[in-house]
Amino acid sequence: MEPFARDAYANSSGSHGPARRAKNALEEAREHAAELLGARPLEIVFTSGGTEADNLAIAGAALAGDGRGGVVTAAAEHEAVLESARFVARLGCPLTVVSVDRWGLVDPDAIGEAVDDRTAVVSVMTANNETGVMQPVSKLADAARAANPTVSVHTDAVQAFVSEEVTVDLLRVDLLSLAAHKFGGPKGVGLLYVRDGIRLEPVLHGGGQELGRRSGTHNVMGAVGMAAAMEATVADRQRFRGAVGGARDRLETLLGQAFPDLEINAPVDSRLVQHSHVRIPGIRNDTALVRLDRAGVAASAASACQSGAATVSHVLTAMGMSAEVARQCLRFSFGWPSRPGDGDEAASLIVRALEGLR
Repeated sequence: MEPFARDAYANSSGSHGPARRAKNALEEAREHAAELLGARPLEIVFTSGGTEADNLAIAGAALAGDGRGGVVTAAAEHEAVLESARFVARLGCPLTVVSVDRWGLVDPDAIGEAVDDRTAVVSVMTANNETGVMQPVSKLADAARAANPTVSVHTDAVQAFVSEEVTVDLLRVDLLSLAAHKFGGPKGVGLLYVRDGIRLEPVLHGGGQELGRRSGTHNVMGAVGMAAAMEATVADRQRFRGAVGGARDRLETLLGQAFPDLEINAPVDSRLVQHSHVRIPGIRNDTALVRLDRAGVAASAASACQSGAATVSHVLTAMGMSAEVARQCLRFSFGWPSRPGDGDEAASLIVRALEGLR
């Protein structure tokens, strides 16, 4: 990224030499990102992150043309999807929010029943950003199209890309959101894959960049960094799954020995290797988080977007948890620097920090 902050810093929409150098770097990053997703370069729209990508996918599809198309989504989706859906609902777009089961999973049959001839877009995330539960996205997409062949299918794959194979044909989606910071790239940059032929109403208006789909001066340095991080992530996935999964499993094993009634809030065979979302009955997470922070353990009670909020996570509520039970849940996340031994060290610190709380 450094050369594009220091030397090739020009606006990539310009026509002079420095601008052309920035434009070339931007388009090379677009080509790399597209190749890694199994897409074509012109199907990649660079954004400011996952939130903007989700907003463009939902509002853009629902408001395309002169229509007020419907939105079908799930109760445990990221707020960027849910709030976008509620926004277009206030503009007259039909909205259906499908419930999830106790694991946060969406039933393909429920998606099929919710889709009708007015539905413009269905959005279900590839993996939940709090619990790590993985959705059967391709089956959900098939169910949606069986009910309405013209519907667009979107998935927020922000949380999944680091550890799971994410390609647009594998997931069978028309729209896909990513954010660079989830896999070691810079904050403040993301992308939306838009399958050729999908119409979107832009959310940001102005200079008409990104083929009119997203106006604004390009963050060339961010796009270059995102593409580099994507390449490194794909190359590292096999190692990542082993090392990070080992750390997570060691953490849960040792926590289970210290707290025999420990509950894991996701099916063990259908969750991301980098997530551990647990409940320790009898210990409130607000008190636990203060102690863990003092012990040098970074944890949360919800998504990072909600970690300072006093309200209970909407994801856990959608999974049927009472407020009392949800306030006993903790989320631990591992990343690419993690090694199996980190699980042992973290568990030791956690057990010591939480001693005597119940």
